[in-house]
Amino acid sequence: MNDRLAQPLQPTYLFLDKLKSSVERSQFGTPVDLDKAYPALVAEPLTVNGRPSRSSNPNRYKQHGFHFNADNCIACHACESACSEKNNLPPHLAFRKVGYIEGGSYPDVVRLNISMACNHCEDPVCLKACPTRAYTKYAEYGAVLQDPDICFGCGYCTWVCPYNAPQLDPVKGQVEKCNMCVDRLEQGLKPACVAACLGNALDFGVIENLPNEHKQAKLALPGFPDPAISRPNIRFQQTRALPADFTRPDGVPIHYQRDAQDQAQFHAKTRHTAARRSWGLNKLSSRENPLVVFTLLSQGVTGAFMCLFALAALPLPGAAALQRVSQTWVGSGLLFGLLGLLGLALLLSATHLGKTRYFYRGFYNLRHSWLSREAAALAGFFGLLGGYTLLGSFPALAAFFPAAALNILGAIAAVLGVTAIYCMARIYRIKARPFWNHWHTNAAFFASLMILGSLSVGLVLGVSEQLASRDAGALLKLLSACALTGFVLQGAALAAHQRFLLRRGAEADVSRVQLLTTYGNTYLARWVNLALLTLGTLSLLVWMPPGPWPLVAWALLFALALLHEIVGRALFYVLVTPTTMPGAFFWNNKYFEQHARQTGLAALPQVGVVAHEPRSGTPRNHMTRRAKQGDISGGDRRMAAGRRQQAITGYRAFAEVAT
Repeated sequence: MNDRLAQPLQPTYLFLDKLKSSVERSQFGTPVDLDKAYPALVAEPLTVNGRPSRSSNPNRYKQHGFHFNADNCIACHACESACSEKNNLPPHLAFRKVGYIEGGSYPDVVRLNISMACNHCEDPVCLKACPTRAYTKYAEYGAVLQDPDICFGCGYCTWVCPYNAPQLDPVKGQVEKCNMCVDRLEQGLKPACVAACLGNALDFGVIENLPNEHKQAKLALPGFPDPAISRPNIRFQQTRALPADFTRPDGVPIHYQRDAQDQAQFHAKTRHTAARRSWGLNKLSSRENPLVVFTLLSQGVTGAFMCLFALAALPLPGAAALQRVSQTWVGSGLLFGLLGLLGLALLLSATHLGKTRYFYRGFYNLRHSWLSREAAALAGFFGLLGGYTLLGSFPALAAFFPAAALNILGAIAAVLGVTAIYCMARIYRIKARPFWNHWHTNAAFFASLMILGSLSVGLVLGVSEQLASRDAGALLKLLSACALTGFVLQGAALAAHQRFLLRRGAEADVSRVQLLTTYGNTYLARWVNLALLTLGTLSLLVWMPPGPWPLVAWALLFALALLHEIVGRALFYVLVTPTTMPGAFFWNNKYFEQHARQTGLAALPQVGVVAHEPRSGTPRNHMTRRAKQGDISGGDRRMAAGRRQQAITGYRAFAEVAT
């Protein structure tokens, strides 16, 4: 292994400290010595560039991390450049970014810079969330590595990470991130970004070892996300006197105020502006449009099946009529329709991926990932719904099975359907996205289940009853009670959510202010529509007029409810404001990205913005393109297979530690 004598051209400050560290525990109380504390992590040794060589550093199995001296950072962006050059990144990606906040007033303006990359956390939320198990926590240096070849581009890790470390490449359709420069570490060298720092602001080593001239090892700076989310391995020094108030220059209306009692603490506050209330309908479209349709379809199908199977079995007025109609050819046709809609929903969820053909990898992480659990539950529900539909529609086929088979199949399908919706809601309960992290998300999803399910079933079965000259009043009353429950639940959740956002402040309040200004008229119209829908279903529940008028009213309610749900779900995705540090000048600044695309600046590659971000069916990575051209050697294939096996083995080791 190369050491300092073998590399005389390298300055001494580029090398890792090889003095044996005496640090035993981090500031979070966790062991720094990873091979002794977590022996399962060393089950699969780190392999760099296809070589399982080991460095001579005695601290190889200790948790390493970055040290950042905010007083020394001059925002030269040399660390960004070195990282991009070392990893051969395209202009629109950056593993390390330099952000800043500003405070004071002229002429005493103070800029607080921060250089941020992956913090290789002790409790990496990206690893647990990833459905493909592309992430691995290694005992060597405590590095959290990600294999892009395993990733299928769902982007979920970019949602859960509070530091915006994983980068979703819209061109390749996969996620990549900082790898701690483990190849340099194995040679005894510090990461490329640290080596390039001109102001001696960045340093690297055993996480609780203070570098030379460091006086502090703080866990956070003003604006830094809550370290308790993932226990990041980065420590800060900041000793200069700071202003009492800082603002963000990246377009996010947040400022940071000093605590009156604890002068070292800063609290995030929303910077209110006199924005005019508008509709904002042209801004409702987003990259998550497939997820809008996917979630609503899957919830509506689950709700409809629950009405046909579970609600019809309850001893309630109208349940007998519901059960009778559901057993006719109309009910069979409705079941086949639900099966087709659920298949369409699953297809849309797959097209949202960067690499659609690898959708099956979504089942890899059932142990930790709610995304994997949702995928498994929905797939099981789809299969059982298909079996239930076939047995219920074809008596000749059902004759080959016991009499209770149909009910057992339906019961299991109902349980899996509800489980899938619960897992779907848990996907969005992310600490790094406070707008979603509230019980309102669970309530909204189950309210959609009740609303769309009952109204769609009522429309189809009500029409069939009307054509057969039978009274559908009792059936519609039962279903209107179900829809009314959904509307009341949704209204209560929306009201509680608003109070939560105001009380939580910071990024949560940013979403609230944006909802009341940019989408203010739309939000008001949503409340008016919700009130009309509630009164409409309540009226039908209390008094059901004779003739075709109840069915006409029901069709109108269904149309209004469908519009209500689509707009609400679109707002759900566009309003979320992630918890993260201020971004760099260009990268991950959504306001600049919008400006660049509108003005044509995005056509210049040096701007770092993809001109037209792909929505789905994104191009495959370079390995896939080379494979299509027949330009991949057997060695490349073996190396990729080795990386996949290494990632899977390492993940299993960390999973044992985590649990």
